[in-house]
Formats: sequence, C-alpha cells, structure tokens
Amino acid sequence: MKVDWSPLDAAMEGRAPVFWWRDDDAVEPTPALDRLLNLTASVGAPLTLASIPARTTAALANRIAPDASVSVAVHGWAHKSHAPTGEKNAEFGAHRPLAARMAEAERGLRAIGDTFGKQALPVFIPPWNRMAPDMPEALAAAGYRGLSVYGERVPTVSPLPRFDAHIDPIDWRGTRSTVDPAHLIARVCDLLRDDAPIGLMTHHLAHDEAIWATVEGLARRLTERGARWVSLSDLVAGKVAT
Repeated sequence: MKVDWSPLDAAMEGRAPVFWWRDDDAVEPTPALDRLLNLTASVGAPLTLASIPARTTAALANRIAPDASVSVAVHGWAHKSHAPTGEKNAEFGAHRPLAARMAEAERGLRAIGDTFGKQALPVFIPPWNRMAPDMPEALAAAGYRGLSVYGERVPTVSPLPRFDAHIDPIDWRGTRSTVDPAHLIARVCDLLRDDAPIGLMTHHLAHDEAIWATVEGLARRLTERGARWVSLSDLVAGKVAT
C-alpha cells in the first residue's frame, strides 16, 4: 500500500514532538512480542507493556529483563468484563462495589511489582480503556502513580495523573485490520497542533501483516522526521520537557 506521508512531514517540519509507546495485553513471550521489541528497539522507542496480572508469566519477565527500555504497567487484573449483557465491556466499571474492584487493582499492583521488579511501573491501564469515576482517587491511595486510558488530549483533572494514548492503528469496529493510513496520518497531524506528549497504543497479539505495516511505517516516519521517543516512566516522573 502506497502511503502519502507529506501531510505528516509538513506538520513535523522544524519540530521535535514527544511520543511514547504503550502496548496492551502481554502475558508471555511470543513471536509477535519479539517482533514488537525488535521494532521499538530499531526506532529507539522505549516501550511500556500493559500486562494482565492474573495471566502474566515469569517467562515474560525473563524475556524483557535485559532491556531497560521496557517497563510494565498494570492492565487491570484478569481482563474479564463484568458489564451486564448489552453494555460495553468493562472490568472496573461501576457494576461491582469499589472494594471488590480495588482488591483486584491492589493485587495487580503487587503481582506486577513482584514479577517485574525494577521494570514494574505503578500505572493503571484498565482493560477496554474504561472504568468507574470513583477509581482514580482510590488508585492513588493504593500507591498508583499514574493512569492511562485512550483518547483525551487534555485529560480531565484527576487525583491521579493521566497519561492517555491517542493513536490506535486498528479498526476495531470494522475490519479489525489496519485503519486507513491516511486517517491515521490526519489524526497525528491534528494531535501535533500542540506540544503535549502523544501516546501510540498497539496490541501486538492482534496485529495482522497490514497492521504491522502501518505501525512500522508510522514509527519509522516519525523517527526520521525528528520525533522524540520517551518512556512512560519518565513522563510519570516528570522528567520530560515539551
């Protein structure tokens, strides 16, 4: 597929915008994970894996241990929806008492910390990018230092700092393959209207060859045009100047 990158090139002219990369659902080493890690390393992009605590394995920790540029955040607990039939999937929606939800969130924080040690990141990433509004304050009290969902350019003020992702290369509601690259480029150009960090969200286990091509094409083009890839860890720590 021939992609017209000229709008993106023009939007990045003379600039060095900040991007960061989050990938959801990792639980064990796979060829797809190897492909993702090779890609992020080749473009110099630190990677945060949103790992499912109830299913993650020591093998995943062993696989990424040599790479200090990889961190691991808490992707809910079991990636299990508790929403009633007919409602959007949510593991941490208001369908259960806060105490039950927080018991899992706290257990997830401990599990990721125990499994990944220094690579663990106390950031909560709810499955399906949604959760009840009473969660942020409770998460902060439980020791989380950040929250990441999808979509808001300037997140609502919260008791917990928000680091949202903004770019998704998958057409989840349609083909479940790649989105139209032209639409993705237009999205990035719109995000470049200000200097706030821009989050790329991927799901390596769901990628077909078309999605891989879109992700790799975008990541390499951004890098070639001067993007500054930073870690979510540094964003949480306030170490990134925009």
